[in-house]
Amino acid sequence: MSEKLFYQEEPTGEVLQQVSSQLRLSLANIHGALSRLAPPDARDGAAEVDLNAAVLCQSYYRILRIVNNLADASEPPRREGKGQHNEDIVALCQGVAERAEGPAALLGIALAFRSNKPRQYIAIDKDRIERLLLNLLSNAFKFTGTGEKKVTVTVRVEAEFVHITVADTGCGIPEEQLPTIFERCRQPGRMEPPPHGLGLGLGVCKRIAQEHGGSMRALSVAGKGTAMTVSLPNRKAPVSVKERQILVEPAGGFNRTLVELSDALPKQAFTQKYLD
Repeated sequence: MSEKLFYQEEPTGEVLQQVSSQLRLSLANIHGALSRLAPPDARDGAAEVDLNAAVLCQSYYRILRIVNNLADASEPPRREGKGQHNEDIVALCQGVAERAEGPAALLGIALAFRSNKPRQYIAIDKDRIERLLLNLLSNAFKFTGTGEKKVTVTVRVEAEFVHITVADTGCGIPEEQLPTIFERCRQPGRMEPPPHGLGLGLGVCKRIAQEHGGSMRALSVAGKGTAMTVSLPNRKAPVSVKERQILVEPAGGFNRTLVELSDALPKQAFTQKYLD
């Protein structure tokens, strides 16, 4: 009788979670070794050392971004309202835009922020919305390559929804690709030259919007630019100060802005000047 081998298939999500965990361990070792080989004081005033370390740092951040997106894409959808607290959405968006101004300038991009209200508190998961915005800015930076280089972040507060738009003056998206841009790995040929993404970023953005009871839409004209809009419910959540303090997570020891923008920026953005 011939021996038969049986393999039990694990759900794809569980496999991706395990892969992500293993990669995170290796990345932590890489980051630790980089910090020891090229500490900040050794990079200051040593241009060649600083630039070589910047290449390694950028590669680390790019891989970390991919790992984060893989982990997020493999997780089951979060329950709407989970981990959400009342935050000033205008201040949050303005803060993200201000942090991205320096990296944008390295690409020759003028980054502007606009809002029809000075402040507006709504129920959100602050870290998730920051990640969403940075993903949209990363795409805008990558696809704004010629001609007028301008990216605008706009917050429009209405009675039922708060609309956040990231608009660029880039290459735009062909009309036939618009129906599938929020699907995984379905964005062929949009960006030249490399690096190319895995097509996960916009899917993650849509998931985050849906976790908040919101939605996403894209408007684009090939050759003129793209506007990505996320619409979040204009509502508050009753959360105590004590609960808010327990749920806040630390920054994690790395620059979140540079992680999410890492595949859109030049290596100079990872020199010690910008890491500080």
